[in-house]
Amino acid sequence: MKKEEEDFVMGMLVYIACLREKKRYSTAKSYQDALNSFRRFCGKERIPYSHINRDTLSRYQSWLLDRGCSMNTVSTYMRRIRHIYNIAVEAGEAPFVPNLFKDVFTGVESKRKRALPSGSLCSLMGTAEVEPEMRRTRLAFSLMFAFSGMAFVDFAHLRKENIKGGVLSYHRQKSGSLIRLEIPAEVRHLLDELAACTDKGSPYLFPFLSGKKTGEEAYVEYNKALYRFNRDLRLLAETCGVDEPVTSYTIRHSFATTLREQEVPIDVISELLGHTSIKTTQIYLKSFSLERLSAVNRACFGSVYKPVSGAG
Repeated sequence: MKKEEEDFVMGMLVYIACLREKKRYSTAKSYQDALNSFRRFCGKERIPYSHINRDTLSRYQSWLLDRGCSMNTVSTYMRRIRHIYNIAVEAGEAPFVPNLFKDVFTGVESKRKRALPSGSLCSLMGTAEVEPEMRRTRLAFSLMFAFSGMAFVDFAHLRKENIKGGVLSYHRQKSGSLIRLEIPAEVRHLLDELAACTDKGSPYLFPFLSGKKTGEEAYVEYNKALYRFNRDLRLLAETCGVDEPVTSYTIRHSFATTLREQEVPIDVISELLGHTSIKTTQIYLKSFSLERLSAVNRACFGSVYKPVSGAG
């Protein structure tokens, strides 16, 4: 067994501790999840760097897929392991192995995003009466859509000072991009109704976070709020007769796809979403809906196909 500082597990734990010191709790959790998974696969608490070879990684990928993990989950775990391994190589604690990760997936698997059709959006936003507790979820859904498909992390952290003169202005938690937009007049009463549910002592505009937690405790509180919101969205969908899966992320994709179907330029959609790159927006808008593509296809065919009258 190699000495402790040349152990992969120790290297990963040290890196996770550094991430937590920098308050990068979400990234720290991602590395911890990867470590826990790789440990379970290896069946040991300590993993020498010499154990990480192309065969081990290939078998680990198969192990993950056999357990129902998506290719994007495989990629995330592999990239976490690769990063720690490369740090060890630079420190002289692990051997450099050419093409070590060549046989495993470390890219991004593009899948069709599950945007909701307009009928489902209308149902979720208000075509049926719901219980008071579910009303809060409906208000949040409607406002997040009206606020340019706002991510839940940004929505939950909005403060009263983010709104001045009818203009919403905030920096995205993920990218730091500044987003500014006028609040549509028709949703201001929805904003006031949801804000009225917030505790008076809270620094936040909406009633999802207490504002009393700091550091990692605040991160844990946010994740619990996100879990509850996604659970409540599923209940709202069931009540409204919406069959499609609905999560907080669905709102963002539905907003972007609705604009795409309305032929809004992609650079405008990208700016509304607060993306730092149009490439990110293109992932959101991988393809039009089946209905849209079918309509265009029919129109194209109809514009050139002229059947002969009376032809059998």
